[in-house]
Amino acid sequence: MQSDLQPLVSVIVLNYNGARWIERCLASLHGQTLFSRLEVIVADNVSTDGSDRLAAEIIRDWPNATFFPNAENLGYCAGNNRASEAAQGDYLFFLNNDAWLEPDCLEVLLAETRQAGAGAAGPLVLNYDDNSFQSLGAFGFDLFGLPSTRTSANSTRDVFMPEGCAYLIERRLFNELGRFDPEFFMYQDEYDLSWRVWVAGRKSIAVPAARLHHRGAAQVNPAGGGNVAEFRTSDTKRYYANRNSLLVLLKSGQHLILLMAVLQLGSLAVEAVMALLLIRRWGFVRRAYYEAVRDCWRLRRHIAAERRRIRQFRRRGDWRMLRFLKLRFNRWDEVQRMRQHGVPQVTAR
Repeated sequence: MQSDLQPLVSVIVLNYNGARWIERCLASLHGQTLFSRLEVIVADNVSTDGSDRLAAEIIRDWPNATFFPNAENLGYCAGNNRASEAAQGDYLFFLNNDAWLEPDCLEVLLAETRQAGAGAAGPLVLNYDDNSFQSLGAFGFDLFGLPSTRTSANSTRDVFMPEGCAYLIERRLFNELGRFDPEFFMYQDEYDLSWRVWVAGRKSIAVPAARLHHRGAAQVNPAGGGNVAEFRTSDTKRYYANRNSLLVLLKSGQHLILLMAVLQLGSLAVEAVMALLLIRRWGFVRRAYYEAVRDCWRLRRHIAAERRRIRQFRRRGDWRMLRFLKLRFNRWDEVQRMRQHGVPQVTAR
């Protein structure tokens, strides 16, 4: 059944084995004050835990809702891109399945975004089970070109990168910027997109009055239910995070920003040595660091093509982007997690 009104926002929920989370996520969408003007698209990346059937059943009788099964696991980027092709809303809202929204979240977020004339935006992200602060997006990037400074604010403000768990962007802008880069597969995709938003002459904002709750790292770090109870990562997660962080700079930097890629390479070398001493498994270091850097070279033609494409819509150069340089180092947050939970546990996959 379709609504007679053109949707304002197309909410895209990309699901993969989200049985623990999907019901509350979708219930919070149905409870939105703006629900009658939403289009809900649930895309599934071949879940094996029954969450695909559960999601399809929940939205079966919703107006303007679609279940979108993929034939294979396309990853975050290609999965969202494919779902976005069916979207009709003026805005796209990419929502993680381990998140739930307070009732007026989308109404407030959309109103503030329109008033600010922003191309992209994100809400205040709180922890899943309570109102404790998780993120308001990254205010900038550190000396190594990594997203930095996730602190709170009392009013709507510019932000370099809205959090990827709840990312609002104009549908037309998303398409003009080239959508998510499918080569990324997953991780750092919102950072890459945010660079393009800013260099294209648009801006992103954070809206603390719009409130959302997010578990985070639900697949790679499942223990603890709604609360993170350990510090866990995997060979594959670190591979994608490290490789894609380099790709962002290599794609979007002109000259000065490219120097940050050199610094980032140096920091990865130091991290690799520390990881070998702490985790004592060469397979992790090879996958997470050596292969991450090697595959940036393998993707050199893709990088060159992306640089040519970005040059066509670039409105801001490196000098202007340096206003987002922050003194707080990205890795400080990981140090804090190590202090709380100890040396990270690494899954060999």
